[in-house]
Amino acid sequence: MTTFADPLRRAVQIGAGRTAIIDGNKTFTYKQLFERCARLGNALARFGLENGDRVAILAANCHQYIEAYLGVPAGGFAIVPLNTRHAQPELEYALRDSGARILITDRDPAPFTGLVEHVIRIGPDYEALLASAMRVTVGEGVTENDLAGLFYTGGTTGASKGVMLTHRNLVANALHWMASVPHRSDDRWLIIAPLFHAAGSICVLPAVWTGAAQIPLRAFDPAAALDLIETHAVTGTLGVPTMLAALAEEQVVRPRRTDSLRVLGHGGAPMASQLIHRVHEMFPTADLTEIYGATELSPLATVLTGEQNLGDDPLVRSCGQAAVGVDVRIRGINGREMPRGEVGELVVSGPNVMRGYWNKPKETAAALRDSGYWSGDLGYMDDDGYVFLVDRSKDMIVSGGENVYSTEVEEVLYRHAAVLEAAVFGIPDEKWGEAVYGVVVVREEHAGTDPEVLLAHCREHIAGYKVPKAIELRTEPLPKSGPGKILKRELRAPFWQGQDRGVH
Repeated sequence: MTTFADPLRRAVQIGAGRTAIIDGNKTFTYKQLFERCARLGNALARFGLENGDRVAILAANCHQYIEAYLGVPAGGFAIVPLNTRHAQPELEYALRDSGARILITDRDPAPFTGLVEHVIRIGPDYEALLASAMRVTVGEGVTENDLAGLFYTGGTTGASKGVMLTHRNLVANALHWMASVPHRSDDRWLIIAPLFHAAGSICVLPAVWTGAAQIPLRAFDPAAALDLIETHAVTGTLGVPTMLAALAEEQVVRPRRTDSLRVLGHGGAPMASQLIHRVHEMFPTADLTEIYGATELSPLATVLTGEQNLGDDPLVRSCGQAAVGVDVRIRGINGREMPRGEVGELVVSGPNVMRGYWNKPKETAAALRDSGYWSGDLGYMDDDGYVFLVDRSKDMIVSGGENVYSTEVEEVLYRHAAVLEAAVFGIPDEKWGEAVYGVVVVREEHAGTDPEVLLAHCREHIAGYKVPKAIELRTEPLPKSGPGKILKRELRAPFWQGQDRGVH
């Protein structure tokens, strides 16, 4: 049996005096982190919380967030990370739906009065609470099958659902990640993605387990991130492709010393091969590592390391092979495994698969069937077990009976030097049912680019039916979810107002 308490115990055993967290001008050792997590658990119990009760957190990345992420589950309760970019009604929905009794936040507590029993304000209130609590033994009475957290998802495809992840789910995921991308005790891991998202929290347990240091960045800013990499000799970080693109752009303008980097991970969305080349050019010492997964998978499913060495090899468009300990299959509608090379839905099994959706039995039954999690992602597997994603099932465009995978068109657009961001989706078309449509943000130095130039570029590389009917140019960044995924849903919605796309 392994729970959140075990990595904390090991970290103190192997290096109580090692640096655990660097947060601005504050530094905490593992002895201090362990004690603060223990005191937090005791303080929550003094509020009358019982095992399994939910504690929400709404805050920017900080040392208190890491303490709550570790200490709440280790104390026998379930953490509920809230998306800091959500509007008040969305936050209220998550608080009510989860039944959270306590909210830890760095925001004004007034809007949450009456929604929870207690609001703990990060700052003097939080510190006073910890100071008044006792240091207790963490993990007592907690089992691996207990709920560790409710993680609300819905970023790019629909309404929020509370994903139930147990201690077993998240601990298994940590082991899978450590087997795929080895961690060392001298690592310094920079957290650039928000901790409420799996991309931000994926390395919290592995770093603690190995006694490595973590450096939370309050909110993503490429200049601030590069400054921290240089100042603290950061060895690794993980974000979504838009974050890595921003880091590369900033490094071009104002280079920092980044030769300490050995891992640059990305996930959450496919990364165009052109961007991979650009990121490697700016950060040559880092091993570029792609992860594919979902919140429902805690989140890891597949891993591809050494992307920078693949050049023009077709494998650069893969999201890798199944992570150690995870079973990935491509299945057809009938549930049978598809032959290698044929497109189907990715189905994942393993100890990392969620328990289900909180209070949503129908959605749980639809996602968890035939002993696996049906991801909603379409792809195929080659003879060596490499997985190639072709699209989200909801983003696939059906034009004149032909399937068009938006990621394929986006990949081509990103090859053009003018393209900074690109999103491709289907819009209504009287003749074809759906037409391919693109929205592109051009680089500053390519302002004034004619959309026809990009359309001609597409015609050179893909079949005519895949070429966008039109390309809309924008100067402002495309809308993104809290973790930085491009929100195609928002881009697509105006075109489908009053019409039923069925899957939009």
